[in-house]
Amino acid sequence: MRDLLKADGFDDAIIGMCQVHGEHVYAYDYEKCIEVLQRDQGFTYLDSVEYMDFNVAGAYVGKHTPVFVHIGETEEDVIDGATP
Repeated sequence: MRDLLKADGFDDAIIGMCQVHGEHVYAYDYEKCIEVLQRDQGFTYLDSVEYMDFNVAGAYVGKHTPVFVHIGETEEDVIDGATP
């Protein structure tokens, strides 16, 4: 499992591991990633969401690309952008 990829700078947001198409990947709490960006980069909430969606969660870097979990949110929350 040494091929696993981490999202740089987001170790505080790791919640575990999961399997995607039979491959193990790191799983991150999406909202904790937002908090990391606000804390470490000084981004606003909206800037953090934009950065996460475009540069982190939206990036595919191969079969061990991490996943970002929207804990406790419904599909409508995520699609409609109803996050806090």
